[in-house]
Amino acid sequence: MGVTLCILEIMRESEMSSGLSPVVESVYGKEDLSRDPCFAGGFINFGYWESIDIDAPLGEADRVRSQEDLYRLVLGAVGVEESSRLVEVGCGRGLGCALALVEFGPAQVHGVDAHPEQVRRAQGSRADNSGRLSFRLGSASSLPFPDNSVDCLYSVEAAQHFPSHQEFVAEAARVLVPGGRIAVSTFFAMRAGLGDRLSGLLDSFATGLDVPHSLPSLLDFLAASGFSEISAVPIGVHVWPGYDRWVASTKYADSWPRNYLRAYTEGLLDYFLVTAAAGHPRRADSPGGT
Repeated sequence: MGVTLCILEIMRESEMSSGLSPVVESVYGKEDLSRDPCFAGGFINFGYWESIDIDAPLGEADRVRSQEDLYRLVLGAVGVEESSRLVEVGCGRGLGCALALVEFGPAQVHGVDAHPEQVRRAQGSRADNSGRLSFRLGSASSLPFPDNSVDCLYSVEAAQHFPSHQEFVAEAARVLVPGGRIAVSTFFAMRAGLGDRLSGLLDSFATGLDVPHSLPSLLDFLAASGFSEISAVPIGVHVWPGYDRWVASTKYADSWPRNYLRAYTEGLLDYFLVTAAAGHPRRADSPGGT
């Protein structure tokens, strides 16, 4: 998600150095979105605000906690055990991987990101002498792991950037062991054909940084790839209002980032936690419920 109104100019000036699109190359490279006040503490997500009083004045500690709590929600849903080998797809600076290691105690955590600079940042700041934490270059459509080698695969607010959810799901099915679990939290267009309306409200869609994927498509891809226990839980009520209250306290109080709440209230997009198990295809629920 971009945070400057000049992002189109950034796209024109950005040079491709890693096979990424110009906007992704710039926003997660030289612009380093994690330094922006919208994403205090180095995390890059909208946050999960259920346990935070958003009617009280919000400080940086609240913002960091909201982002950590989103990771806790996702990691709790993916079923981490002491023997688990975890992979985070789109790990950014690696803070979520470090949280997973410390708070959930799996055997291994591997962070994967498509941006070389993000991988370097993670490797440089998340030192782990136990050898249980690592960071690797890779994409959602080409994960650097052998077949059937991962117990839990998760992605926190990165899947909106993936060019193809179908390729992502196919890779998840390849690397997960039978019965292994996947958990994805991100925002989706509520139906197909909303790209133009979302682009008119939000620069991240206008520039192509975010893709207006629809939730039913992801669920269909999961079922077609042999996943079972497929669940999609809407959590926007605990995401958008809290994020909007936080943005109101930053330099973006009167600018486009507050249109995320507008898009949500107008029924254009919502935030979901999607989970499934590698196995036989079965749809557990439909969009909007468990």
